[in-house]
Amino acid sequence: MSQPHAQMTSSERASYALGRQSFENGEDGTAIEAFRTLLATREDFADVHYMLGLLHDRSGDLETAADDLRAAIRINPSYAEALLALATVHERRGDFDRARDYAERAALVSRGQSDTGIDATTRGKIANLQAAVGDAYAETGDWREAIDAYRKALDRCPDFHDIRHRLGIALRETGLANKALLEFQRVLRGNPSYLAAHIQLGLTYYTLGRPQEAIAEWSYVLQEDPSLDDARMYLRLVQKDTEKAMSD
Repeated sequence: MSQPHAQMTSSERASYALGRQSFENGEDGTAIEAFRTLLATREDFADVHYMLGLLHDRSGDLETAADDLRAAIRINPSYAEALLALATVHERRGDFDRARDYAERAALVSRGQSDTGIDATTRGKIANLQAAVGDAYAETGDWREAIDAYRKALDRCPDFHDIRHRLGIALRETGLANKALLEFQRVLRGNPSYLAAHIQLGLTYYTLGRPQEAIAEWSYVLQEDPSLDDARMYLRLVQKDTEKAMSD
């Protein structure tokens, strides 16, 4: 989302053109120098701050990247791309609450820019970012926050089966096995060949005290791909437990 560049001097136009061309060609050092030269006399270009943010992000300087992106947003609070980029920076820095907040702001801005809602590319980026935040919460064992992040991602992209699969796992880990079951079944309606979802569906059946249905899922998985050791391990353990229960 570029800003108008009216009334630039010839040297400012040259700096902008050099910076933009270098940015697009991957000549990051030249681009940064050109943009910094431009900002020394014209600080109100949101897209220049945005591109600088991306350049610093690429170099791993996340603190400077965040400063540049915040500058872009101060100039243009409706700059959806900058909001989304800043959300990504915060996610990489481990600040998942801020990452989620900026992702939500990007979604709201994008939704307001068109009567038909967010464009597919932006919607997908936001969904994947929110799912990444959910993954981070899941890694720390904060399953409730993970569930919230996954659900928000799926609000954007209901057909992202990998995210729904992770939601199902998170639900089961919090003791909501019946809800997890529904999510895995929905994944498999959309993609019956998603073997990882069959494995997790089997685990969920077992959690619910339905071992025969669990065995059926894992047997199907091994029929389709005998190399999946997880399914073989679960199948062996459950069959052993079932045989022991029958002999007692």
